[in-house]
Amino acid sequence: MSPIRSLRRINRHPAAAGAGVLVRAADKFVLRAGFALAVLLLALGAVLPAASSNAASIAAAKFEKLDILTASGPVSFRVEVAQSSEARAVGLMYRKNMAVNEGMLFDFEREQLIMMWMKNTFLPLDMMFIDKTGRILKIVSNTKPLSLDVIESGARVLAVLEVNGGLAARLGIRRGDLVRHRLFTKNGKDGGTERKP
Repeated sequence: MSPIRSLRRINRHPAAAGAGVLVRAADKFVLRAGFALAVLLLALGAVLPAASSNAASIAAAKFEKLDILTASGPVSFRVEVAQSSEARAVGLMYRKNMAVNEGMLFDFEREQLIMMWMKNTFLPLDMMFIDKTGRILKIVSNTKPLSLDVIESGARVLAVLEVNGGLAARLGIRRGDLVRHRLFTKNGKDGGTERKP
């Protein structure tokens, strides 16, 4: 029996003259608690689909190999490729962690000026802006989580690679390094593979 039911039972007993006030206070508490719980459940209902769909997309993500040729040798990553406008719009939003050797490669399909931001992104990131030949033209390090500041490519690029913040410097990745992945071409070829449309 819950404590609230036992209070109601006391109220019915003739010897409990003042217990009615206790019951009304308990009823108010139950109503307020029920209302607060309902509001919480509605809020969770709005947040959980985004979080659960994001968790599902992480679980279903297909990773591809990407190498960066640095002065001290190649560095390898497993990357998710965001090729659709929907995937690019979500990017790494809502994620709380990412393995050290993982990242996301945004394919913008043609070279253009790109503007990024960190809205709903909880991880500090390094952003590498890459041209169609795979050359890194710009690196923005340790972007500020949740910031609405615009981060510009500064030149026409085909793709942006996002990895954990501070990783580019730790691995010796610099502007001018070459990225090897199926998205990038040099004279129509990259490591013997054609760019897939």
